[in-house]
Amino acid sequence: MLKPDVVFFGEGVPRARVDGAFAALEAADAMLVVGSSLMMYSGYRFCERAIALGKPIAAINRGRTRADPLFALKVERPCAEVLGALAGRLDQIGIGAR
Repeated sequence: MLKPDVVFFGEGVPRARVDGAFAALEAADAMLVVGSSLMMYSGYRFCERAIALGKPIAAINRGRTRADPLFALKVERPCAEVLGALAGRLDQIGIGAR
């Protein structure tokens, strides 16, 4: 049986991947959560770490999340709509993807 290189809902995240994500978070200015309820600890722990590091967290998600009290900003709109608008705005000011 073949399995893609993804972590399915309810599975554990490989330690090396978690360590890499924590390192990226430490280097970041802020954290953005997109389309997740964060009900599983595997995702929520990154919010806990961001707060411990003093990093603000923004979220794009419709509905309640486990981390709602931790967010500096929450946009309750469809992810594709918000990300598309954000990408368009970044292009307008010259910060678009290269």
